[in-house]
Amino acid sequence: MASYYLNLLLFVSLLGLTILGYWLIKWYRQKQELQRIAAMPFEEEDRSILSRIKQYRYLNSEEKEKIERSILRFMNTKNFIGAKLEVTEEMKVVISFYACLLLLHIDTENCYDNLKNIIIYNHPVMINRVQNNGGIFSKEQFLIDGQSANDTVVIIWHNAKREAYHPRKENVIVHEFAHEIDFMDGEIDGVPPMERSKYHEWTNVLYKEFEKLNKVAMKNRDWGDYKFIGEYAATNEAEFFAVISERFFESPGSLKKKFPDLYNELKDFYGIDLAAKEA
Repeated sequence: MASYYLNLLLFVSLLGLTILGYWLIKWYRQKQELQRIAAMPFEEEDRSILSRIKQYRYLNSEEKEKIERSILRFMNTKNFIGAKLEVTEEMKVVISFYACLLLLHIDTENCYDNLKNIIIYNHPVMINRVQNNGGIFSKEQFLIDGQSANDTVVIIWHNAKREAYHPRKENVIVHEFAHEIDFMDGEIDGVPPMERSKYHEWTNVLYKEFEKLNKVAMKNRDWGDYKFIGEYAATNEAEFFAVISERFFESPGSLKKKFPDLYNELKDFYGIDLAAKEA
């Protein structure tokens, strides 16, 4: 009996050492890969693509250098998958830029560690979704412009390209990666990870405006300045955060003018005053 327990202990110890060795080798290889990426030059061709994006032009030289390093890491650690289309360098650079812009002054080392795949469609796609209405389940079809779920982000390139080079107030890439940031604390609830001291003010300002938007959407009249945010933001708190993030990065001056409290919360969270850069 003693020999049985001794052999069992030996087996468990060897198994533990094997698992530990596996993770050490994996960690070392990942560290080597990140060092290789860190030493890569940023291609002028890619910089030329970025120069067409207004938010890149707003950045100072230090911010440009920082985001270019983040873009290289993002492009070389995520799987870009084309759905019936060939993934181009332009697609990778534009998507990576906006993803990294959101984290530029937050935590660029994170680089969306839980995200593995970016699936790119050329045009909006129809998906099936199961709806639960009081215990009655039904399958419905939805046309989506983008999606963020589990370890995958879906981007519709036709829309993303237009919004990157001809900005108005929408940006599907910003929208979906705002969802990714929202989920970094384990919940997608419109409250991204932040210091506890800032939590109360954030929820107070955003939920107050979310509730006002909901009331306007239910009446479907007298939209006023809330037309700038749009009805889709009233879906839930998570969509509200994603939509106002779009407005913050695409139309910062308008957001500041119409909703100064919202603008200030987003400015403090994202760590960048885009309205000042835009002026």
